[in-house]
Amino acid sequence: MTSGILVVDKPLGLTSHDIVMRIRKKLGTRKVGHAGTLDPAATGVLVMGVGESTRLLEYLTAADKVYEGEVCFGQATDTEDAVGNVVAVKDAGFLTTDLVVSAARSFMGVQWQQVPAYSAVHIEGRRAYEWARAGSVVELPHKKIEIYELKVSTFEAGSLATAKFSVHCSKGTYVRSLCRDWGTVLGLPAHLKSLRRLQSGLFSIDESVTLAEFLADSRPEHYILSALEGLRELAWVEISSSDASCLRLGQRVPGNLELQNGPVAAVCEDELVAIVWPQWTKDKNCWLQPHKVFGKGEQ
Repeated sequence: MTSGILVVDKPLGLTSHDIVMRIRKKLGTRKVGHAGTLDPAATGVLVMGVGESTRLLEYLTAADKVYEGEVCFGQATDTEDAVGNVVAVKDAGFLTTDLVVSAARSFMGVQWQQVPAYSAVHIEGRRAYEWARAGSVVELPHKKIEIYELKVSTFEAGSLATAKFSVHCSKGTYVRSLCRDWGTVLGLPAHLKSLRRLQSGLFSIDESVTLAEFLADSRPEHYILSALEGLRELAWVEISSSDASCLRLGQRVPGNLELQNGPVAAVCEDELVAIVWPQWTKDKNCWLQPHKVFGKGEQ
């Protein structure tokens, strides 16, 4: 069965789960999953695992993201994006490029961001969006995020003013909430007008395939990257064939003292054998403890 990493350019209007279902049907397998969702109103990079590589998705979700989008100042919606119902309006005619850029600078660095009411975060046993749809008011949690870069490319003045921007942020950042807070700094209601993800970790839009292209291709497997290409952000360690056999039996093997703590891809003859965690003994010996093991030919 086909296995590996697929980078899809998600179209507008579909949920991430919609994409999973279409890929499953095309490839004839239920073993398809995604690493990090995109809202239906967003487009761009959606990293997916196929076959045994679905077991690797947890190592691909902690990556930074890069987006380009457009914010609308002067109007807020209940979902904080363009698909929601308008809940507040205020004239944004006083805004200038300098004011918008200055406000953007205030978001640089580590901060706590309140999640949107329409999100999948669990609150008291239910998703936040379930409480919101029921009309219930609940206390929304805050998440620690980091904004590495927020740049304004164009600004259009008006009673409803808009600005196009690019943002490089940590995992878990809600860009629509960033736009909401951007408006708050300026004393205005605001919402995210459009969003496109250009990069997820080291996977970029340039190596993606559109959903339409993938579904129309008679040999869609050639778009799927190998598992090792998918693990480009992890450290790798080359092991012998005998050590590979031991790892596949669940046994630990000697490691390299120079390895850092955290997951490492153990590779033998260009094939992924296991995801291992280095462990150090009191006498400073390093051992590779298998965490996830892959049979020969599975990757």
